[in-house]
Amino acid sequence: MRYLISDIHGCYEEYRGLLDKIHFSHRDELYVLGDAMDRGPEPIKVIQDMMGRPNVIYIVGNHDYMMLSTLSRLAVEITENNYEDYLTSEDLLNYSCWLLDGGQVTANQFRALPREEQRAVLEYLSDGLTYEVIEEKGKQLLLVHAGLRGFEEKKSLEDYAFPDFLFERIDYSRRYYQDYRKIIVTGHTPTPNIRADAQPLIYRGNGHIAIDCGCVFGGNLAAYCVETEEAVYVKSRRRWGR
Repeated sequence: MRYLISDIHGCYEEYRGLLDKIHFSHRDELYVLGDAMDRGPEPIKVIQDMMGRPNVIYIVGNHDYMMLSTLSRLAVEITENNYEDYLTSEDLLNYSCWLLDGGQVTANQFRALPREEQRAVLEYLSDGLTYEVIEEKGKQLLLVHAGLRGFEEKKSLEDYAFPDFLFERIDYSRRYYQDYRKIIVTGHTPTPNIRADAQPLIYRGNGHIAIDCGCVFGGNLAAYCVETEEAVYVKSRRRWGR
């Protein structure tokens, strides 16, 4: 079976509980649609668990991008030759913005890792996908983190820039692809902000499937099964984010 999860945000207990609930094994595949870290209590444990599973496919989210763009600069050895001019004011500003957007817990846990493990984490995230397209029962599912900035139906996915998939929230009231066999699957926007009933459940409509059910905000962590089109949920232990 193939499962889709998004926006774990450091909720390690819920993540492991969800894998147990779907009986995830080496015969299955798990697509994580970004933002495994930040805000929640154990982001590094989530990332390390995924790193140890060859059947996990990671798609980069905006928090991954912020982490990579700052820590790839900061997680180096500062020497006598580079300490005066290595870090720029822009580097420090980006770092501050990331911390304010939930990155503090990730930064603290990352800092505690040995240098070799720090490099391994950054390499794993830098190897993440920008998007993925999978097919099932004649349908084509486009997996992205946030949306498609500057969308044009005839535009090739390869013609979008990397940030186009990461930051701009998709418009769930709009059908993007007129071909009903094409479905966009996203995280990033918690489904209580999409659904009319404001419930932390997967949203489906207008050619969209939204799977970020706001676990870190006290909602659910959801797994969507591609083959059965069924959703499995684990309730959040507590609210961590705002």
